[in-house]
Amino acid sequence: MKLLFDSLSHDCSRLTTKAYSTSFSLGIYFLNKRLRSAIYSIYGFVRFADEIVDSFHGYDKQFLLSKFKEDTYEALERKISLNPILNSFQQVVHQYDIEKDLIDKFLHSMEMDLQKVEYTPEKYEEYILGSAEVVGLMCLHVFTEGDKNSYATLKPYAMKLGAAFQKINFLRDLNMDVNQLGRTYFPNVDITKFTAAEKEMIECEIEKDFEDALVGIKMLPASSQAGVYLAYVYYQSLLKKIKKVSAQRVMRERIRISNGHKVGLMLNSLLRYHMSML
Repeated sequence: MKLLFDSLSHDCSRLTTKAYSTSFSLGIYFLNKRLRSAIYSIYGFVRFADEIVDSFHGYDKQFLLSKFKEDTYEALERKISLNPILNSFQQVVHQYDIEKDLIDKFLHSMEMDLQKVEYTPEKYEEYILGSAEVVGLMCLHVFTEGDKNSYATLKPYAMKLGAAFQKINFLRDLNMDVNQLGRTYFPNVDITKFTAAEKEMIECEIEKDFEDALVGIKMLPASSQAGVYLAYVYYQSLLKKIKKVSAQRVMRERIRISNGHKVGLMLNSLLRYHMSML
């Protein structure tokens, strides 16, 4: 019966991913089938923690995140949890030998979101490391399937890709972060006077991250390359759209890619992938 519960747990992570992220769901679909469940499980874990700090207004977020953290470590120690998201996640951690340090850093960044942090360049890098780069490394453990040499080679590129994704999220969600959650992540930026020059500076930083990350994507195993490339193309397209709008508009609204456009990007990126045009 444990096998049935484990299957149900992974189904919950899959449904969580599909409910929260069309783009990541599409990317995961183009991974080799044997890898999909593990990536769904990582996304489910990350999504639940992020929901606590971003969405559970009117509740004691500090308590909820602390309990989630405690339950996570208990699930890892006991190798089971009645929380299906944590149950599926702990299985992936053990199966792919994901370091506890990556989980620690991720949860630390989530805790930073509950505080009024003055983001210096050092704090900015610390937050991105924990909130995004280590998530990329968790996924890389799955993609390399135990090949430690491949993991070590691809590690810096995975971190760059995670950083690029997160910085784009910061730009896309600037209105909500500043006006609803009272956060601003970009250091040395007066967000009340967000200028075109500051926006361009951030965009250039992201483009450099993307440039570095693509080198690593080209080195990924065939089992994961198409899915990761699709996520890369989606976020690159989102950056291009953000670049076309003013700093004031970014402050006012959340820039999106329509589902129809996402399907078009999917078809185009798969064509490029199969024609070896990455």
